[in-house]
Amino acid sequence: MPIEVVAGTLLAGLTLVHISSLAAVAWRVRPGRPEPAPHDRPPVSIVRPLRGLDPHLEANLAATFALDWPDLEILFCVADPDDPVIPLVERAIAAHPGVPARLLVGDDRISINPKLNNTVKGFRAARHQWILMIDSNVEAPPDLLARLLAAWRPGTGLVCSPPVGGRAEGFWAALECAFLDTYQTRVQLTADMAGHGFAQGKVMLYRRDILQAIGGIEALAAEPAEDAATTKLLRARGHRVRLARRPFAQTLGRRSFAEVWHRQVRWARLRRDTFPHWYALEILAGALPPALALLPVAPLEGWALGPALLALLALWYGGELALARVAGWNLGLGSLPALLLRDLLLPAVWVAGWCGRGFVWRGNPMRLPDPARGG
Repeated sequence: MPIEVVAGTLLAGLTLVHISSLAAVAWRVRPGRPEPAPHDRPPVSIVRPLRGLDPHLEANLAATFALDWPDLEILFCVADPDDPVIPLVERAIAAHPGVPARLLVGDDRISINPKLNNTVKGFRAARHQWILMIDSNVEAPPDLLARLLAAWRPGTGLVCSPPVGGRAEGFWAALECAFLDTYQTRVQLTADMAGHGFAQGKVMLYRRDILQAIGGIEALAAEPAEDAATTKLLRARGHRVRLARRPFAQTLGRRSFAEVWHRQVRWARLRRDTFPHWYALEILAGALPPALALLPVAPLEGWALGPALLALLALWYGGELALARVAGWNLGLGSLPALLLRDLLLPAVWVAGWCGRGFVWRGNPMRLPDPARGG
């Protein structure tokens, strides 16, 4: 097949998928669209794993107590008894005596995943049928539980939400938003609308009986990441993973380039390890592949290369900026340069994802099992 035909097909296909997904997600998250109400308001246990002092952590802890829900308990989980987060949790609990809340300290080493090890005690201690696991840096609006329960329909095994960047400070945080918001979150919401939702570990709402049917919280140790394990186990039982209609924000604060890079490489290696076939396709992500495909197509079609490339990039990034504006996500002077830099970095992140098995998560050195060596 001539290279021009392959390039033209790639250019048209990637651009169509990109613009279609932007439009679909903009329709889904558009402001003014009323949130569906949950069918019921059952008691919920909230398991919140903590480690160290995140930016704006006290505000995020306080928001947990301000959730608009009639019956809930909050279980804060800390692995290290010397963690500096403990005094903050104790003050938050003392400041809200009307909400049942406990601090659980200890580490159950059931997997290589430190977050899962930290949350096991919370799931075991939870009193209610519905259990929400929510990361410490997720901003919890008062209607968080209502929005999650509203997405639960027959056949559901889990409702979750990917994060978008919140309280971003500086250019490197804007780069983190470029990865999170109009790229990763857009892809995940699009997959959900197509009926292929997959879990994201930031916010995950379980039902105890379904979790027990797949082996309980301990079964999530089957994969390096608890969200990937949840997705695979639920799909094997015929359950679907669904997403809240609009995503919740993750507090970013100020970031460095090294933090953004290492976080993206960590996630890339986890995706490669858990869904390698899907990960292989990520080399086609971003504006660089269609821009390269344009090179042989432009002269064949009689297009001036420079204006054609500018038109492609304007369409590509204009759509992303429009989605961010419609959705109310992070948007500023650094957004466009951050999108450009993100797409230049995507191939490097993809290669780094294939090339190593180790990374650091919140100060914990981790190494993914090597299948060639049986572990």
